[in-house]
Amino acid sequence: MKKIILILLVAFSYGVSAQEVQEKSKKKKIALSVNGNCEMCKARIEKSCLKTTGVKYAQWDVNSKQLNLIFNEYKTSKDEIQQSILMVGHDVDSLTANTDSYKELHTCCQYRED
Repeated sequence: MKKIILILLVAFSYGVSAQEVQEKSKKKKIALSVNGNCEMCKARIEKSCLKTTGVKYAQWDVNSKQLNLIFNEYKTSKDEIQQSILMVGHDVDSLTANTDSYKELHTCCQYRED
């Protein structure tokens, strides 16, 4: 009886692990809110995302401040993409870029009110 229970537990845990792996996608679509002002911001934001391994598509809309992404979850994550955006000086979702990166932006790209 103990062997049967052990086999069932192992089989169940393997099934759960396999299901978690299947939840990842090679074409994960997400939208992020990214602060910026102009076409220079658009180019910078999109370029920083596309340089991230696994990002297949990045398009930021100047008016809505929304970044649409398609990426491979086996190669990168939402957190890694957010970090690449923060490094070029743009706030993303509730995360704030460090002051030094932000101050390196062109004056027309600086969106924070001091």
